[in-house]
Amino acid sequence: MTANRSADNLRDHFLIASPYLADPRFHGSVIYLCEHSSEGALGLVLNRPLDIGLGEILEQLGMDGKELDLPVFLGGPGQPERDFVLHGPGSHWQSTSVISEGVALTTSRDILEDIGRGQGPQDFRVALGYSGWGEGQLEEELASNSWLTCPAKTDLLFATSWQDLYQTVLTDMGIDLNQLSESIGHA
Repeated sequence: MTANRSADNLRDHFLIASPYLADPRFHGSVIYLCEHSSEGALGLVLNRPLDIGLGEILEQLGMDGKELDLPVFLGGPGQPERDFVLHGPGSHWQSTSVISEGVALTTSRDILEDIGRGQGPQDFRVALGYSGWGEGQLEEELASNSWLTCPAKTDLLFATSWQDLYQTVLTDMGIDLNQLSESIGHA
C-alpha cells in the first residue's frame, strides 16, 4: 500500500478512496488513473453507475446496440457530457491513447459505433466525465491520506463487477477496512 507517492507517476494505478475521504462524490470510489504528471492527473471512477445504460446511450446517438444492458459510469465531475472508453488492447480508433500494455483509452465516437455493432473491444468500461487534479493537487490529497494507491491489474479492471470492485481491490492489497486507522503512517 502506498499512501504518499508524490514523486512517482501513478499512471495505470488504482486510486481507492480512503474511508476518511471527506468528499462525498468519491466516497467508496475506485478510480483508474489514465494520466499522471507534474501538471496534474486524470482518471475515471469505475464503480459509480449512472441511471442510464449503454444501450440507451447508443440508441440516443442513433447507433446500433440498444439491446446492450451494460452500465455506464460517472467517471467524475469533469465534462460529464463526454464519453471515455477504457478498453483492452486491439484496434485503435480515432482518439486512442495507450496507457499500458493491457489498457487503452478512447474518446472518439467510432469506438461506440463498433461496440454497438459487436465489433468493439472484448473488454471495456464506458464512463461519462472524468476526475481531474491540477498541479500538485493529487499529491496533497495523497499526503492527507485521502487515497490509497496500488498498481492496476487488468483482471480487476475489466473482470470484476462494479459492485465488488472496491472491496476486491482492497482485499487484493491485503487491506481490511476494519483494521484501517485514520492516521496511515509514512516511512
